[in-house]
Amino acid sequence: MAVPAAVELVDLALKATTAYDRPDLGGRLLQTRKRLIDPDVRVLVVGEFKQGKSQLVNALVNAPVCPVDDDIATAVPTVVKHAETTTVTLIREGGDDAPPQRTEVPAAQLAQYVSEAGNPGNKAMLSYAEVGLPRKLLAGGLVLVDTPGVGGLGSAHGAATMSALPSADAVLLVSDVAQEYTGPELEFLEAALKLCPNVACVLTKTDLYPHWRRIMELDRGHLGNAGIHAEIFPVSSMLRLHAAKTQDTALMDESGFRELVNFLLNKVVAQSDDLDRRSTSHDVLSVAEQLSAGMKAELEVQEDPGRMEGLVGELTRAKANADELKQRSSRWQITLNDGVADLQSDIDYDLRDRLRTIGREAEQLIDDADPAAVWDQFAEWFHQQVSSAASSNFVWAAERARWLAGQVAEHFAEGAEIALPELRFDDGGMAGKVDPLAQPEVERSGVGQKLLTGMRGGYSGMLMFGMLGTLMGMSIFAGAPAGIALGVKTVRDENKRQLMKRRSDAKQAVRKHIDEVTFQVGKDSRDMLRRTQRQLRDHFSALAEEVSTSLAASVLAAQSAVKTTSSEREQRIRDLKAELSRIEGLATRARALVNNGATGQPAAVSSGPSPRKSP
Repeated sequence: MAVPAAVELVDLALKATTAYDRPDLGGRLLQTRKRLIDPDVRVLVVGEFKQGKSQLVNALVNAPVCPVDDDIATAVPTVVKHAETTTVTLIREGGDDAPPQRTEVPAAQLAQYVSEAGNPGNKAMLSYAEVGLPRKLLAGGLVLVDTPGVGGLGSAHGAATMSALPSADAVLLVSDVAQEYTGPELEFLEAALKLCPNVACVLTKTDLYPHWRRIMELDRGHLGNAGIHAEIFPVSSMLRLHAAKTQDTALMDESGFRELVNFLLNKVVAQSDDLDRRSTSHDVLSVAEQLSAGMKAELEVQEDPGRMEGLVGELTRAKANADELKQRSSRWQITLNDGVADLQSDIDYDLRDRLRTIGREAEQLIDDADPAAVWDQFAEWFHQQVSSAASSNFVWAAERARWLAGQVAEHFAEGAEIALPELRFDDGGMAGKVDPLAQPEVERSGVGQKLLTGMRGGYSGMLMFGMLGTLMGMSIFAGAPAGIALGVKTVRDENKRQLMKRRSDAKQAVRKHIDEVTFQVGKDSRDMLRRTQRQLRDHFSALAEEVSTSLAASVLAAQSAVKTTSSEREQRIRDLKAELSRIEGLATRARALVNNGATGQPAAVSSGPSPRKSP
């Protein structure tokens, strides 16, 4: 949720940048304010099919918002957020930078659009459905996202969910207690932890399985063996809904939802607030430091004019260093450009290597079987492998991009602490490009066709050996056995030819599909890295420009300070101290935002800076 004290502080800092004629510092603060007023704290509810994800969301908000049935599976993500009245909106993303299309529908019709039964394979081409509910749990900015079953990393839904993880504030992996964690679930958890800061496990349907505690202990063991550190919450959605209906507190405790709700509110939402406060405090402190730099330099010269020459020399050297940071030859620029180039090469190689391995395995499977007989199983396996490769490549790319951002920041600041921009890798394009493998056309050979082929070969054989027999004084029909043998051989050869053709066509389809995936996913990876490069370049270039401008103002202020008379100097010193006191008050409030947990009580300072007076 947006922290009111943080928004108030940013507004005050924006007034200061205007009063002191530093619009360049206002741009960063506007971005900070935009981030603060966006209250959403996204929690992805993920898991395999039929594990109780939709019912879990319903139990959390105490409303039947997500369709639940033994025969219903979620086909479209459903976003549940706070609203004054209950609303349902369908969203279709527009192409070519067009705004998304939003269509409101009655709440009773939601299942027709988000379930597999009403919208099989998402034939309606919906991006997601948005449900607004007047619920206290959601009022603080909590947003629950019910996702389709992931099927592990090796599925289309799994790849889509993976590409959405970096934009999430938390992930709840839902699994029922009918059995312990599977390999795909552990694989998904391990990858999710690399992309999202908060990952928790929810074990559902504890009311149906008396042995759920044993399953939970086994799951803890699996998580420990995999090196996964995540909290586990055993819950019963049915008990929670019944407890809410009957106002039974004991049953509510037994449902296990109190601990889960506390985790969402006290860790996920509260942690998002803490992050907002810390980042706001850092940005405002940086702005306050830039605003006060020139005044401090001028005050030092006003109080001791003999310091002017040495101070100007120090400031000039510092400005030269800041100007170097703006050059393309600076260390951080070289690190960024070289790092992105290396990263593009490594990620492209990683993707090609993964897909080439899959291609070799696929061709071996094709050589060991008849593609026409096993195509459905083969296509499913192949699609899972390709989706898994794309997802793993995306996870690795995001990890490396964040690592590169840290390297650039380190070289920019030369060891000093500096804020990084909030990198996002959530365009979702990678998963959308992994389509199912298309089956090549199969040459059909029925009984009649085989009989005709056998007769053609048998007739030639019988005629050839019959003619030879007549020369030996035998009947022409003496070549019939040989004709039958050649007819059978002809049919077998034709079957073998068709099998070889099916295998060749299947291999060609596999190679073509891998080329398509390499092209599409590779382009998405390169686009993501280019966006990251521009984001880092613009962020650090703006910082260098701010520092250079502040130092240039400091040099001018110090040089002009010696031109004042003694009477003017005393007045100017008082003015400067008053202005610096106001800016220090701004900095004090920024520090208190973190130290005091943003109580919202302003410090005892003036309501805003006064316009700076010229010397």
